[in-house]
Amino acid sequence: MIFLGLGSNLPSKYGDRFTNIDLAISSLEEYEINVIKKSSFYQTPSYPNKKNPKFINVVILVETSLSLTDLMSIIIFVEKKLERKRGKKNDPRTCDIDIIDYNSQILNLKYNGSDLTVPHKEISSRNFVLFPLYEISPTWKHPKTKEIISVLLQKLNEEDKNSILKIEKN
Repeated sequence: MIFLGLGSNLPSKYGDRFTNIDLAISSLEEYEINVIKKSSFYQTPSYPNKKNPKFINVVILVETSLSLTDLMSIIIFVEKKLERKRGKKNDPRTCDIDIIDYNSQILNLKYNGSDLTVPHKEISSRNFVLFPLYEISPTWKHPKTKEIISVLLQKLNEEDKNSILKIEKN
């Protein structure tokens, strides 16, 4: 099973944050990436600068025969198509797609000069990943720590538990 996290906190020429996420998902499907499940939309404050626009996030479960490197190439292409500008870390962006879990493997690789770690090393503290992931896969286990997702959710601090909101698309 492969889980991807998608987020947006800026509009693009295509539309608002919801449109960016929907368009990212349909773009991924054009490249042999089949969406099996999709979470609801969740809204969270920007991290670490809460003054930036709020994020809309979803998690999707996908199936693909693509290698991790090929999947990354398609993700980068889709982000660029949706006008993602790579500036400083945690800058606002039109589209962000992260690989949350790639077939329960623990992977480290270099991609375009960057280090890629799957699962993301901070996944256990990311409410915008854990809540939508729990919605579509309540029995998911962290590939490295083997903790089930309900335990990871319990470990979140109160601010993180209270700052996420399931929302309807406009």
